[in-house]
Amino acid sequence: MNLNILYQIPSLETVYAGRFVYEGYKDAFEDLGHRFRPLTSNDDLKEVLEEYRPDIFISSLNQYNLKFLDLELLKKYRKERLVFFNQISPWKHQTDQFGAQALESKPELIKLIRDGLAGDVFFHWLEQDDPSMDGFTKTTGYPFHTILLAANVKKYFYEPDDKYKADISFVGSLLPSKREFVKKHLFPLMKKYDVKVHGSDWTLGNRLLGYVQKAGQYFNIEPLKHIRKFQLPLGDERKVYSSSTISLNIHEDHQRKFGSDFNERTFKIPASGGFEICDNVRVLRKYFNENELVIAKNTDDWFEKIDYYIRNPEKRTPIIEAGRRKVLADHTYHNRANQIILIYEDFRSRRR
Repeated sequence: MNLNILYQIPSLETVYAGRFVYEGYKDAFEDLGHRFRPLTSNDDLKEVLEEYRPDIFISSLNQYNLKFLDLELLKKYRKERLVFFNQISPWKHQTDQFGAQALESKPELIKLIRDGLAGDVFFHWLEQDDPSMDGFTKTTGYPFHTILLAANVKKYFYEPDDKYKADISFVGSLLPSKREFVKKHLFPLMKKYDVKVHGSDWTLGNRLLGYVQKAGQYFNIEPLKHIRKFQLPLGDERKVYSSSTISLNIHEDHQRKFGSDFNERTFKIPASGGFEICDNVRVLRKYFNENELVIAKNTDDWFEKIDYYIRNPEKRTPIIEAGRRKVLADHTYHNRANQIILIYEDFRSRRR
């Protein structure tokens, strides 16, 4: 069965994680023999629905995406064949975990769900028993699915590239929720090792351009949408991982504090044949044992582990191989695409 997948990403010009997730799903669905196209802010939804006739529509429930959607129009197509997958925010915030993003604090979005307009299938990468999701099903009447992030295995590399060779590398944006950790755990390494950093927001100028670009994307203004490009080409990110002695993985503050979810980089580093040292996020041990992923328990352990593997690079090999096997078996976007298709088939069978 070949399906038509429509994936909403209002701005393909984004330099943040959403673009990588989009690329992962695109490559996986197409590699599995399905058709895949984006729905951007430049598209006419009615024309796309009529001409493309999607079987699955994937979006995220937020005001930015809703700005470009006609939910009543989508409902018409959902009655025919379309199954609408919508990624939701956490239902509630625990202290400072999610704050204003919590879905329970957005009555207008809750109403859309309860009225049957916001989607057929709701998902997040949080676990089913995570406290931050308590209340979603009881309030809305809908279950939610756990669909994790993953690695894009159509684009990964094992052979080192001298251009990206380094003792230590970090690929990622310097988000406000990472800055204190970075100051304490990354910057000191630069005094002792060959450290390379790749990503956005590492300078004041780049951050200012980012604000301009986000405004351009939200209001769909050319050429402001394009004012920033990727600091590292999409394909080259994997070369960084396979060319570095250590690739660091740093999460946002709330992820370390509450341990409920983790980033795409967790999977991308081992899939690329890289050696990962990760900060301490509790839920990671559900998916990786100590022989597959090195996790630093605290600040002292962070620096000790980095120093140990820099001095003993051969100790990395079995961990690299075990982590790669785990990711390629269980945590690719091919896995996630197949999961979505199974949910789609189950929903269609019940709707009949």
